[in-house]
Amino acid sequence: MALNSVAQVSQSGGQASKLTQQDFLRILLTQLNTQDPLKPVDNTAFVAQLAQFTQLQQTQEMSSSISQLLAVQTATQSVGLLGRTVGVLNGASLSTGQVIDVSTIGNEPLLTVKPATGANLTGVPLKQIFDIR
Repeated sequence: MALNSVAQVSQSGGQASKLTQQDFLRILLTQLNTQDPLKPVDNTAFVAQLAQFTQLQQTQEMSSSISQLLAVQTATQSVGLLGRTVGVLNGASLSTGQVIDVSTIGNEPLLTVKPATGANLTGVPLKQIFDIR
């Protein structure tokens, strides 16, 4: 019987990761409200649940910090391309030009590249840029 329940949990995939802190607190409060007054929750189990909640909160804060760090790193990388000659992969064609402007939408930097001939390429994401020295 225990193996079936383990199999069911493993098949659910990443659904447990979608729980928020609010969900965890609701579950914890429901557990405390519905417990038998003559047989309260074991203190060690309660402390373990609080430790899990703290760990969840710290993990979310660390994830947020890493996201901010990646955004700063991406912005720094794109600013470093200003004035450089780069290659731009536009569909199946590759063109070269000088980066003349950097703008952002959300956390995504978008470059403006001035090719040797033709109109400026605007709104070019970093994933389409190849550094040519």
